[in-house]
Amino acid sequence: MATREDMARSFGAAAQAYEEGRPDYPAEAVAWMLEDAGPRPRVADVGAGTGKLTRVVARLAGDVIAVEPDAAMLDRLRGAVPGVETLIGTAEQMTLPDESLDAVMLGQAWHWVDPAAGSREIGRVLKPGGVLGLIWNIRDEEVPWVARLTEIMKGSHAEELLADGGPLVAQPFDSLERRTWSWSRAVTRATLTAMVLSRSYIITAPAAERGRIERDIAALFDEIGAVGEASVDLPYLTHAFRTRKAV
Repeated sequence: MATREDMARSFGAAAQAYEEGRPDYPAEAVAWMLEDAGPRPRVADVGAGTGKLTRVVARLAGDVIAVEPDAAMLDRLRGAVPGVETLIGTAEQMTLPDESLDAVMLGQAWHWVDPAAGSREIGRVLKPGGVLGLIWNIRDEEVPWVARLTEIMKGSHAEELLADGGPLVAQPFDSLERRTWSWSRAVTRATLTAMVLSRSYIITAPAAERGRIERDIAALFDEIGAVGEASVDLPYLTHAFRTRKAV
């Protein structure tokens, strides 16, 4: 069975599926996280993956650095967001100068981070009063077929964290503000399949378990009409959190 560390570092093996299957983040949610970061903030997207959050931050802030531990994911990011500065690193260890950033954002990533070590390192690179923003896109399981999809492919560490009260941060940060957005996107069978195959549980699953999941999602997608190029609406809840470094 794959360890948590194995799962955290597995995404490079499915970088193409991640880019094809994962949604972008609502611009209004990212703007809310950056609201107090200043007019032209310098921002790091940490755990940037293939750049799903990076591209939104780049449109809103302009000056963004993508920090990611997996070189394969960064290769995808450079193709998706040309010209963005990229660094190998994690929330717990960044090769960035002290107090050099106005904001640090993590999309779909804080559940892999040690809250104390990550808060300490992010606090080091943020200017006094700098912003830490955390965001997740989570499928809305109030819709029955979406709940069945989760049953097939198993819940994620992110879903467990949010269901258990949400993320924790440590000094030099205090309490988190939270907002939630409800939205949906039209997806085809190919997009749905890529989304499933981009999840760490499936990437690291034994062949037999992966085969079961692929058979069961195929049957579900047939049932809901996600066949060929036909699309269905996949509902999401985007949970965003923000806090500021103590001055």
